[in-house]
Formats: sequence, C-alpha cells, structure tokens
Amino acid sequence: MRHGGKLLVECLEVLGARHGFGVPGESYLTVLDGLHQSPITFVNTRNEGGAGFMAAAYGKLTGSPGLCFVTRGPGATNASIGVHTAMQDSAPMILFVGQIETTTRDREVFQEVDYRAFFGGIAKWVTEIEHVERIPEIVSRAWATALSGRPGPVVVALPENVVGAMTDVAAITRAPSLPMPSAAPEALDQLRHALSACERPLILTGGGGWTSEGSLALQNFAEASGIPVVTAFRYHDIYDNRLSTFVGEAGVGMLPGVRETLMESDLILAINVRFGEMTTDNYATFVLPDMEQTLIHVHQSSGEIGKIFLPDIAIQSNPNAFASALANAPLANRWNDWLAKAQSRHAASFDLPEQPGPVNMVKVMAFLEDRLDDTAILTNGAGNFSIWNGKYFRYGAGQRLLAPQSGAMGYGLPAAIMAKIVHPDRTVVCFAGDGDFQMNCQELGTAMQVGAAPIVLLLNNASYGTIRMHQERHFPNRVSGTDLANPDFAALARSYGMLGERIERTEDFAPAFERALGSPTGAVLDIPIPTEAILPNVTLAEIRASAQK
Repeated sequence: MRHGGKLLVECLEVLGARHGFGVPGESYLTVLDGLHQSPITFVNTRNEGGAGFMAAAYGKLTGSPGLCFVTRGPGATNASIGVHTAMQDSAPMILFVGQIETTTRDREVFQEVDYRAFFGGIAKWVTEIEHVERIPEIVSRAWATALSGRPGPVVVALPENVVGAMTDVAAITRAPSLPMPSAAPEALDQLRHALSACERPLILTGGGGWTSEGSLALQNFAEASGIPVVTAFRYHDIYDNRLSTFVGEAGVGMLPGVRETLMESDLILAINVRFGEMTTDNYATFVLPDMEQTLIHVHQSSGEIGKIFLPDIAIQSNPNAFASALANAPLANRWNDWLAKAQSRHAASFDLPEQPGPVNMVKVMAFLEDRLDDTAILTNGAGNFSIWNGKYFRYGAGQRLLAPQSGAMGYGLPAAIMAKIVHPDRTVVCFAGDGDFQMNCQELGTAMQVGAAPIVLLLNNASYGTIRMHQERHFPNRVSGTDLANPDFAALARSYGMLGERIERTEDFAPAFERALGSPTGAVLDIPIPTEAILPNVTLAEIRASAQK
C-alpha cells in the first residue's frame, strides 16, 4: 500500500519522465513525497509562471511532455501562461494542479477554481482525478493526449483527498503506443503531379513534433529538388538556415522579402503549420479562405487541415514520416531562377544601416554566428530585441531556438535555465529585453540553486520598446506608460553568484562573451541600446516622421 501521490509518480517514471518544474504547495504534499528519492528531478522555481514556461519549453526542446506541478488557485492561474504558450507552440506539456478535496466542491472554499472552465479554451484536455484507482488510467491518457495529433498541453487536477488516499493499485507497465499517420501513396502522387505543374513552389514548415531525422529528410528533399523553404514564426531551427534553400522566417515583423516570396509563389507545400496570425502577417499574405496559390496542407491533426485555408490537397501525416517519404524520391530541380530570386531577397534583408548607440548589434550577431557551436541553444521571450536572434541569426543544423509563438514576455530566461538543466554541456544563450527580463528575473535564484549556467544577453533600452514603437506610430510624441527605470542588472546578476557585466562598446562584447562562456555560474551581459534604435532598420524619429505626414 502507498498513497496516490506515490502511485502517480510511479506512473510518470514508467512513462519516461525525468524532470518536473513547479512551486511546492500543501495541496499536493503526497506527490512531493512521491518525488522524494525518485529518478525524476523536481526543480522548485520561484514563481509558477516560470515553472510553466520551463515545462512548455521542455516539451518543445525534447519532444516529451514537460511536467509542471503547482498548488491550487493562484498557483494554477500563475502557471496558465505556460499552458497558453505550450498550446500555441504545439508543445507537449502536463500541468498537475493540487486541488481542493472532492467533498468541498462548489462552496468557494479557500483557493477553489473550476479548472475545466478556466483552462478549457487553452488546453487540449482538462480533467480531474476523482478516485485514486484511476490515477494510472488518467496519467497514461494525459501523456498520450499531450503527444498525439497536434502536440499540446493537458491539465490534470489532483484533489487532496484522492492523492492522499492509500491504494494497492498497480502502476502502468509501459508507455502508450501512439498512432503515426503517414501519407497514402495516392496523396503523394497528387503532390508530385501538382509540383510538376507549378513554376514557383515554396515549402512552408513549422510546428511541434519534429525529430532531427525528420528535419534532415526535409532538408535533403528541398536541397535535391531546389525548392525554397520558409519556416513559420519562431521555428527556424527545424531547417538549417545556412542551406541554399532557406529563404527566411514568416513571423512577426515579417521582412518584405519573405512576404514577397510567399505572395509570388504559385504553390505552397505547408508541412505541419497551423497558419497562425504571425506566420500569415495577420492573414494579409494569402487570400482567405481559398488562397490563390495551390495549397497542399500536411498535418498530423485533421483538425488543423482546412481550419483557416482550404487545401487543394489535404494530407494527414506525421511530419517526420512525410518528410522521409519525400526524401526517398526528390523531384527534378527545375526552379533555379525562382530559388535564386528568393535567395537574393533573403540575403538583402541582412544589409542593415549603421546602428545608433555604443554597441552595434549587427557586429554582435555576426560574432555570435561565428562563435557559437552547432549544439548551441538560443532562447528569447517577447519584444523588439528578439528581432536580432529571430531575423539576423542563421541557425545551423544542430542549433535550437526556444521562443514563444504566444508572444509571452518572460519566457526566455526560464527556457534557458531549463535547457541548461537538461543539457548542461551545451551553450545556452538567452536574448532578453529589460522589460522582458524583469518578468521572471527571480528565476536566477532557481539557476543558482540547481547549478544551471545560461548566458543572458540583456538588450537594455529602458523601455517597453515594442509598445513604444506602436505608440509612436499611432500617437507620435505622446509617450505614456512605456518608460522603464531599471536596476543595475550586472549587480543583480552578481548577487545571484553569476558573472555580471555592462557592455559599453562594441569591441568590449567579444572578450566579455568569452568570460561568460568560461563562467561556471553563467552570466548576464547588460547591453545598452538607445530607445531611439527601436528596430534594426528604422529609428523612432523615422516612425514619428512617417506618422505625422
């Protein structure tokens, strides 16, 4: 006999769980007890929002469900930002919430929340375990649901009296076997016929569930066939950006050359994308709902096919299985002129003006691209600062990007700490803005406690820069609520035992970064950016002048 909390942990061990993130709470003490001496490492974070981000990023990085454990009420609602992010990222995640006892429901007892109502719109499945004997069944189903179809988050409420009950029910003995749909031969024939008839094909790819083998197969097909590839918002790392066929990322602040390539194409092979707002430039890139281009939409979930745009050819398939099928029979390369045009547009986007301020980020990015090895992991939250590693860094075949499609500020630092926990031997670099960083800077305490050592590049413009940009466009010279008074970030880093430095000149960056690489406790490099330098190619003065015309 053992309590339900121990049974739950036993099931997670069988499923292959190795890490969990959370803030301890009295509502799930038995689960914490079950984690005592378990091979599952529990990382106790400083805020449930940070834990939620770590779990969401874990799912994106590893392909296995990220586990988050929180207490009821405010613990769960704090963690909801991670659930929303995992959903929009198509990242597998399970949020376990300590819950009030089943005998006191609907009395508005201390910290009571209806989790089905609260999370219903932002999770794949929300449930509550009402009997201790059902723990193995529901945990197995939660794991399978998070991984199957379009991956995403599941929320499981754990009533205190249920996980505290004693039971001799056996744990599960194996992980569930998940379906792996693949393209039918006739669908592949249709695809090849459509490609043979087009003049300007384009592959648009993204989403969760990719493996390194699937990515490589897609690259082999596109390179052999000479078809340009654009990745969806914040999914650069699916495709080697240094290949000749990579022609940009379709995301927020879409570069004009990428937009032109998308719009001029006459066939879109969309693999594993959900056609979100950012990837379609607020749905202005293609005609809704029947785009002018021939659309071949491939997705593992039937619910995504035809949800936004009507496909001419619909293929339900796992992306890795589909890419492997393509790679086995590449097409004759006959689109050289079209590919060269797309390549030229993409290359032109790297031609940026001299940057104002003491630190030239163009040179910083060139240094990083040359210095970081093929196993580096880059992370970011949300803000104009993320344009630098989102548009002006070419991700190599083994490099990873962890960034939120949800546009959530504060994601980058927890994601970087998680990545360093899971891969302590890999270089992890977090890009953060000063506003973004302060959303979760307390997680430096988590990094200190567990010995994680990421490098944080803090682009400090003393402003909520993205909002300031929009403010100047709509209400020029009427600044309201966007200025930031900031602490000494380098001193803050040192208070957590990290290397902390402020970079005053471009030439100071390289030696400081080398010191950061050598720091066993990680580093925060505070990089001053003038508020005026709001975008790499546009200043605030130019935005104001345009708005006042």
